[in-house]
Amino acid sequence: QVRLVESGGGSVQAGGSLRLSCAASYSWPTYCLAWFRRAPDKEREGIATIDSDGLTTYADSVKGRFTISHDNAKGIVFLQMDSLKPDDTATYYCAAEPGHCTEVDAPSPEGDFGYWGQGTQVTVSS
Repeated sequence: QVRLVESGGGSVQAGGSLRLSCAASYSWPTYCLAWFRRAPDKEREGIATIDSDGLTTYADSVKGRFTISHDNAKGIVFLQMDSLKPDDTATYYCAAEPGHCTEVDAPSPEGDFGYWGQGTQVTVSS
């Protein structure tokens, strides 16, 4: 059974940094891992993906500030978030799906992912 468990959320002032982690249990030879977020009164937004080949994509809203990475040996997906803004306030979710990511220029859509974590809250104050 695939499990995804996020951690690392919290409250931070604008300009600060946080690192989210997602412990992922799976045994797929190829996979697409992603971070999504849902802000209050907004739809869930894909913000970063990493493919088993190492290819990464980012939403324009986080490009240059957020970095997705993966420790394959430990099965952990990270999201390093720097230069945080109040607009980054949201619940952040990790997601996974066997097979390569379907998009190469932007995060794959929400419907591509069948496995989700429970979410972790990030609050950025001005």
